[in-house]
This record gives sequence, C-alpha cells and structure tokens, in this order.
Amino acid sequence: MKYQRLFFIILFSIIIPQEGKIFSIPIQGDIDMGLPFYIERGIDQAEKEGADFILFEIDTFGGRLDAATRIKDAILDTKIPTVAFINRRAISAGALISLSCDSIFIASGGTIGAATAVDQSGKKASEKVISYMREEMASTAEANNRNRDVAAAMVDEDIEIPFAIDTKKDTLFAIEISGFKSGKLVTLSTLQALRLGIADGEYDSRSDLLHHLYPGEYILVTVDESWSEKMVRFLTSPTVAPLLMTLGMVGLFFEIKSPGFGFPGLFGLLCLALFFGSHLLVGLADVFELILLFSGLTLIFLEVFVIPGFGVTGISGIILVLYSMYKMLLSPHPGPGEAWDAIYGLNIGIIVMFISCFVLFRALTKSNFYKKIVPVEGQKKSEGYSISKGYEKLIGLSGKAITDLRPTGKALILGKEYQVMTHGEYIIKNTEVIVDGVDENQVLVKSLT
Repeated sequence: MKYQRLFFIILFSIIIPQEGKIFSIPIQGDIDMGLPFYIERGIDQAEKEGADFILFEIDTFGGRLDAATRIKDAILDTKIPTVAFINRRAISAGALISLSCDSIFIASGGTIGAATAVDQSGKKASEKVISYMREEMASTAEANNRNRDVAAAMVDEDIEIPFAIDTKKDTLFAIEISGFKSGKLVTLSTLQALRLGIADGEYDSRSDLLHHLYPGEYILVTVDESWSEKMVRFLTSPTVAPLLMTLGMVGLFFEIKSPGFGFPGLFGLLCLALFFGSHLLVGLADVFELILLFSGLTLIFLEVFVIPGFGVTGISGIILVLYSMYKMLLSPHPGPGEAWDAIYGLNIGIIVMFISCFVLFRALTKSNFYKKIVPVEGQKKSEGYSISKGYEKLIGLSGKAITDLRPTGKALILGKEYQVMTHGEYIIKNTEVIVDGVDENQVLVKSLT
C-alpha cells in the first residue's frame, strides 16, 4: 500500500539523512474541466522526477463531478504516495478528491463533506446521480481504509448512522454529529474528521506538515498552472463560457443585419472560436462538434451572401450551430440528468442572446456613432436635399414621340431620349409633343396637334 511506503520514507529519512523531493500541487477554487489536465501534468512530472510523495493543498467548495472523478482516478492510479492537506475546506467534489489520497491532514477550523450532487439550478440531482456519487465516495474511502458509511452520508441525507467507533475506540452517537441523523448531510469539522479517522492529523501550515512528514532535508517543487491552463480554465468557467457563446451569436446576428462582412462577424467568430477551442482542449468537445459548427456557419453564410431571402438553408445552419453548442455543454460521458442541464444552459444562452440583441440594436440605432454611419433622419429640401432628377427644366419644351405612347413610351426632347407618359390619351409614333409637367420624376407630355 502507498501509505506503508510513505511510512518507510519517513522512517528512513530519520535514520539515513538524505535530500528528498516533494511535489506540491494546489487545488483551489472551482473544480472545473480544465483542472484535471493541470493535476495529471503535475502527477506525471512527479513520477518522472521520482518524487517521494505528492502533497495536494486543498481549499475548494467543489465543482464538476466529472472533473473531480477524473482527478480522483489520476490520484488513485499513481504509485507515488499522496497526501491531502485540507486548508481550509474540502466541500463536495473537494471531499472526493481528498478521500482519494493515501493520507489526509486538516487545518484547524477546516471542514470536509457536503458532497451531494446538484444540477445547474442548485436543486438536488436525480436519484441515479445521487446513487452514483454516493458509491463513488464510499468506494474511494474504502480504498484507503476509511469509513465508507460516513463518506456515503456526505452525499445522501437519507442515510442514518446510529453510531460509529472513533479512533480511540469510543462510540460516537448521532447526537454528537448532526449529519448522522436522517435528513442531514455529513459535514465534518477538524475534530470530528480526526475522531472518525477521516483525517490523520491536524496542522495549521504546509511547512509544519512537511516537517512532520519529512523531517530531513528535501526539495519542494510546487507545480503551478501554466498561462495556457489558466486561460483554458477561465474560458471554460461557468461564467465566461455562456458569455462567449452569447456574444458569438450576437456578433453573427448583427453581421446578418448589416451589409458585407465586418467587425460584428469577426467578433462573433472570435468568441465562438474561443468557446469551441477551449472546450475542445479540455475534452468537452471533439471533431464531430467542430464539423457541426463549421457546417452550420457555412450554411448561414450561404444564406446571407449567396441565396436570396432566408429559408431552409439558414434555418438548418442555425440548428446545426445550436446543436453543436448543446453538445459542448455535455461531458464526454454525461451522467443522468446532465442532458437536461445542457438544454437548460443552452436555453438561457439563447434567451440572453435575443434580449441582448434587442437592447443593443435599439441602443445602437439611437447612438450618434450609428447616425454618422447610417443617416436615419429626414432630408429637408431647405437643406439642399432633393430626390428630383431635374426634369422640371424640360417643362415647355417640345419633342417627338419615337414610340407609340399608350400612355407611356419614349420621346426625343433636345436630342435625348426620355421615358414619358401622357395624361391618358393615346399618341401615335412621330407625333409632335410638348412637356407640360413632371409627376414624381415622371415626364408628362401632350400632343401639339
């Protein structure tokens, strides 16, 4: 077992002083789909450099279950001893990650637990999801010789634990830990986690813990997130990802409403590229979704620039783009109820898009900048504007009908052809005519005979 190896490492470091190597990988903030890549890279680096053990400093309120499960698997799979230092909380997905480590140490005032699964609206997930998460927690705790019932009760409030035997062989009753009662989730304080054997010790700082784990000389290697990992986590965060999706659709909407191809279209494509590219990197998207996206965009551009009107081609393109976005919101192996969460998130994005388009379009058309580009005010005659073609100067001049006028046709006036119209009478070809008026740029003539 890995915890036995950790014991011997500590023992030999005392008997035979030598310089060891310890890897520290912080796990802080939201557990999102960008985090497993960072954790896996850190574990891989620790394995290649022959680290004595890996310390995970945990302070999180949780996040995505699929991301936490992937991190748990990576920790359980490594042959290097692993240590979780909860400073100060390991809630929800953070509790699962902590239980996957060989040893758990916790700071004073720390907490671990409250790992029930919820959907995007914050409501308790379906029984299928709860059942899955309950067994994930229980089996992970069991793999490291911890109380599986306590771990399961962190997920399911319906589990009742009448009593438990603590590390001192004393009996802990439900009256002492509220989470042991039916209808309550288990969340353990530092003292409770120590008494129940969930945590192995209490330390208030990383340096104190490392001195306890490795009294000899050691090199501490802290694995920090690279700028690209931070960027991907930022772009795939629950706040930024829907915003990119909405801005991308808003940009395309304004591009469709404006002639040619300009800034709105480029901005929209950039936002969609960031949205899809970041999701592709973290495994939330694959080539199939990208093909759907580009096919949809191609159909939309064909509808706008090639095919007149807006019909089947444009609607099909919109459907393909929306479906590709829906697929992006699903994990590679979606759990029960996740499809509805994805539909809910997509609908919110569409609603926000339409509201944003309406508000922005109304505000933009009233702005001075837009009025400079596209004049929307009436052009007054007193200001020198006129729609007249100057036919008024022809009034009183005579000419010859060069076609039959029935009542419209052509006449030759001052050696130039004009489209003319009579007052209703029929005038045959070669008849002498005179211009006697202009009606909305229509030259009016009558016969001279």
